[in-house]
Amino acid sequence: MRTSITPNQITTLGMVFGLAAGLVCIKGDYFSMLIGACLFLICYVLDNCDGEIARIKDMRSILGMRYDTFVDWIVHAVFFICLGWGATSITGQQFWLWAGMLAFFGGTMNYGLELYQNRTKPHSSQLTTEETSTQDDDTKMDRFVLNARIIRSDFCFIVLALSLGGGLWFLLPPAAIGAQAYWGLQFTRSARRWHP
Repeated sequence: MRTSITPNQITTLGMVFGLAAGLVCIKGDYFSMLIGACLFLICYVLDNCDGEIARIKDMRSILGMRYDTFVDWIVHAVFFICLGWGATSITGQQFWLWAGMLAFFGGTMNYGLELYQNRTKPHSSQLTTEETSTQDDDTKMDRFVLNARIIRSDFCFIVLALSLGGGLWFLLPPAAIGAQAYWGLQFTRSARRWHP
């Protein structure tokens, strides 16, 4: 906070740790998966710091928000594909690679939808306090999407726990299914707003 480090520099450092986490998992053995999970945890810590630093230093920007969203997407995309690749190299079963690719596809669809939905939406730094407090919708689907985002924020601990147990690749099937469900819900939620 008292250094000259900017929020975007923290985001970039988080991306480096996140990409390294994925690349380490390509080997597929227990030790590599554990190192990958620890790097992934550091990535998540940095991902939570950049926004806080931006608020404290009053350095919030649309570019920073979009860069943070891009980094979230690229880190998860690389992580799932590398995890699937590593699991396939250890087990010899192509299923794991396909599950990783499906998780990548779902995450990419979600990223694309977020970009599309937010193209005209004002950034939080452009809103008054009153506008910020009235922006939330209180529908069941909106609450479900919010809960999914909260679970996603603790995802690094799930990764760490599974890697300690030696079964990190068992995350791939639920991730592949969950990623499709998440972007499908985001799409339905948006469509409902366009056509009341």
